[in-house]
Amino acid sequence: MRKNPLALARSVHAEIIERRILLIRKQRVMLDSDLAQLYGVTTFNLNKAVKRNRERFPEDFMFQLSVGEAGNLRFQFGMSGWGGRRYLPYAFTEQGVAMLSGVLRSKRAIQVNIAIVRAFVRLRRMLASHRHLAQKLVELERKLANHDQKIHSIFDAIRQLMAPPAPARRRIGFHST
Repeated sequence: MRKNPLALARSVHAEIIERRILLIRKQRVMLDSDLAQLYGVTTFNLNKAVKRNRERFPEDFMFQLSVGEAGNLRFQFGMSGWGGRRYLPYAFTEQGVAMLSGVLRSKRAIQVNIAIVRAFVRLRRMLASHRHLAQKLVELERKLANHDQKIHSIFDAIRQLMAPPAPARRRIGFHST
């Protein structure tokens, strides 16, 4: 069965996007350099377009990383630097990425934006599913904790039944009757 090349390209694109979504300040974000690469523009031009429309990007849509956060990312990804950048990277939340579609007006920007928003949605669904499974596991553990003592006593009884009987010891030496 042959896969649809367009569907394959979308899934690869989605995987690339999902790998570039980071958790910083307890928020899922994408860095300006990653977004610029996906949109096919330079990081400088992406940030210039954002600065021209600064009122569209409040702090909960976009923020600049601190020196410590940037250092942690460099260490985490094994990078020596940010490609000669003279300023700290910007991080865009899901809402900030959505706002970029109004700032960057190319067809490619629109398509990439749709793919990024879908990746954020998939990630949110996956995390919700994991939370649901974790909650079910906690509930199961609570139920088993009530039965834990009974289960242990059953296993102890089974082990005793399975254990071979202790051999009768013959006494050595002279015996008086």
